[in-house]
Amino acid sequence: MRIIINLKDFLNTVPKEFVLYQNYPNPFNPVTVIRYALPVEGRVQLQIYDVLGRNIQMPEKDRYLEPGYYETIIDMSDYASGLYFYSIYVDGERTFHKTLKMLFIK
Repeated sequence: MRIIINLKDFLNTVPKEFVLYQNYPNPFNPVTVIRYALPVEGRVQLQIYDVLGRNIQMPEKDRYLEPGYYETIIDMSDYASGLYFYSIYVDGERTFHKTLKMLFIK
């Protein structure tokens, strides 16, 4: 399941900087939410990796997004318990990259 929500309509503001927030809940079972903020428009990739560095999901792949606050709901029910990493890559007027970890417990 993948749901993308632009929270800008609700918050009525544009972020001043890029942010990749810690997923919540963390640890989680089997669904978690990843939020991020974009101060400028750009092409976004959001990827999830296992501890071996294998890309297991790509909730966002080269999606062009406007400035705003976004959240993605991630379902990991098809995967084993363990430590995972998620990364965001933004390419546009300004670029941004950040990686955080999350813990999935069945």
